[in-house]
Amino acid sequence: MQGLFFESDTGVRTVIRLIVVLIGFWTAWRAGKAVAESWNDYPLVIVYTLLLAFAMRFLHHALFDGPMLSVFYYVIDVVVLLIFSTAGYRYRRTKQMVNNYYWLYDKTSAFSWRKKN
Repeated sequence: MQGLFFESDTGVRTVIRLIVVLIGFWTAWRAGKAVAESWNDYPLVIVYTLLLAFAMRFLHHALFDGPMLSVFYYVIDVVVLLIFSTAGYRYRRTKQMVNNYYWLYDKTSAFSWRKKN
């Protein structure tokens, strides 16, 4: 599994890579949340995620000597980061809709709402 998503690692580099990946996940979550907080539309989340995936590719290249311009790894980064940024966006947007329009909407889950009957 290690060779599928990343180049092979040993020792301390694995811990550093884990920290970098967690920072990337957290940044994606915060980017999605920030877009929702400013009441912008979802396509801006995609743009931010594409830029963040490029930054993550650079970190993997600079810190771990991974391929910088690999389409395969870039697409994997985009997909995984998009999951986290979308989750952050939907989580915050659900809170906004339910709290700001409490007479119109009920919360159905952490990521969705519905109209009140």
